Amino acid sequence: MANMLLVGNVALDIIYRLERYPREDEEIRAQGLRVSRGGNAANTAVVLAQLGHRCAFAGVLADAPETAVIEQDFSHYGVDYSGCPCLPGRPPISSVYLSGAGRTIVHYRDLPELTGQHFSSLDISAFDWIHFEGRNVPELLKMLAHARRLRPDVPISLELEKPRDGIENTLTYPSLLICSRGYAQHCGHDEPDAFLGWLQQSAPGADVVVAWGEDGAYGKAADGQSCHSAAFPPAGGVVDTLGAGDTFNAGLVDALACGVGLAGALESACALAGRKCGIDGFHLGASPGVA
Repeated sequence: MANMLLVGNVALDIIYRLERYPREDEEIRAQGLRVSRGGNAANTAVVLAQLGHRCAFAGVLADAPETAVIEQDFSHYGVDYSGCPCLPGRPPISSVYLSGAGRTIVHYRDLPELTGQHFSSLDISAFDWIHFEGRNVPELLKMLAHARRLRPDVPISLELEKPRDGIENTLTYPSLLICSRGYAQHCGHDEPDAFLGWLQQSAPGADVVVAWGEDGAYGKAADGQSCHSAAFPPAGGVVDTLGAGDTFNAGLVDALACGVGLAGALESACALAGRKCGIDGFHLGASPGVA
């Protein structure tokens, strides 16, 4: 299928499964513990690799023993991380507490993020799609400008999960914007169609999408056509929602890269995210790609 580059963060997730959340000053015993690779773009890369795409990840790795967990997971799924700089420090760490369908996450980071200078040293000539996390905005702007200058033909997707200073300056570069409900609400919109119409004024040439939780996802194509997909709750009940949004992003990119229209891509993405919510982790049962 497609040759894809995913740019963003990779972390070490320490995931506790709890019967209930602890009260202040209380000690409780976890029902389960899992240590795994995390990070939005990294999760999306692993899912896309399982869907058959050739995936490379660009982000900073830590020169530390804990990074072995990350590298082993990438290798297992065939995600190429050879272009990642390896810097002194500890990998970003997320402590994740799961109870039922809810989750609480505590992040820690002291590792520098990928720079525009390093991104410009990568050979992006062979990629069919480039996906970015919307983070580290000053460097992200350099990366987007470089990618668009060198590859004006390649589809570029950008995830807008959280509000960040200056993120609105990135909107003219991507051909696909994937937004969270939280980002829409931060922008002053509690209704998805109005938000997408507002967003497309800043990105008139892009398809725009917003995931809306239990209400599914909404999209507006570059030609102005609106679409919606309902959510797909897992048949066996919710097991793990961690990374459901990253899986949704992968499902959307996969379908669009395969030539599916935006309406069909929304449905595929919602179905894949629902499937992920029914399992622990990201092993979806598809065959890993080959980096």
